[in-house]
Amino acid sequence: MNTSSLFNLLGKTAIVTGGGNGIGRASSIMLASFGANVVVSDFNLDAAKQVAEEINDEGGNAIALKCDVTIDKDLVDLVDNTIKTFKQIHILVNNVGGGGGGKESPFKIDVEQFRSVFERNIISMWRLSQLVAPHMKKANYGSIINMSSMASIDKSAAMSAYGSSKAAINHMTRNLAFDYGPEIRVNAIGPGAIKTDALAKVLTDDIEKKMLKTTPLGRLGEPDDIAGAVLYFAAPISKWVSGQVIFVNGGGNQTL
Repeated sequence: MNTSSLFNLLGKTAIVTGGGNGIGRASSIMLASFGANVVVSDFNLDAAKQVAEEINDEGGNAIALKCDVTIDKDLVDLVDNTIKTFKQIHILVNNVGGGGGGKESPFKIDVEQFRSVFERNIISMWRLSQLVAPHMKKANYGSIINMSSMASIDKSAAMSAYGSSKAAINHMTRNLAFDYGPEIRVNAIGPGAIKTDALAKVLTDDIEKKMLKTTPLGRLGEPDDIAGAVLYFAAPISKWVSGQVIFVNGGGNQTL
């Protein structure tokens, strides 16, 4: 068996949304290190450029593009500019998300705030998947990877918008696997508590100690832990895996 081919992404082109930091940054670097051309997309263009520059300095091939996933024109332009640069699209990492953090009390947020979480977390993923699918079909290789969350199966106070939007991602993923196969695989990743800037805003020593009590592997996650799952779904090694949600959580459950 030629094991080197199982993770070989040479000649493949990947789009990573929210690629400027955290899980998106780690995923961009991981995919590039296994040979993929990477489009680092982010609302913060400077952050995206820094990641693309880091990849290129290490001998990879990446470009940075600004994209607000809640603006349809930005999504269309992201796909069009990727095709102009790399001619094909094979991998999409729908990483952008937001909300939650125990800040969604129905007594304090309004319907527009609730709707905005769904626009960012679920509608943008569905639309970008729709835009890339024809290109993946044409290339006869496609892997769409949606970023879900442990919140999609947990139950917590003040998380109704975020949690339900992430649960919608899980079921959308399973359904789109039927729509886009056989050329395109659609899967999702549900991270546990990952040490990113977003978690740092709410994480305290006491909260971390509480989380670790229910985490068999004894530590919180790092962005590279999720990037490893992204690589698995993107690469040929998972060529018969679709419609799945994998929870990467140290074997446990970390809630606020």
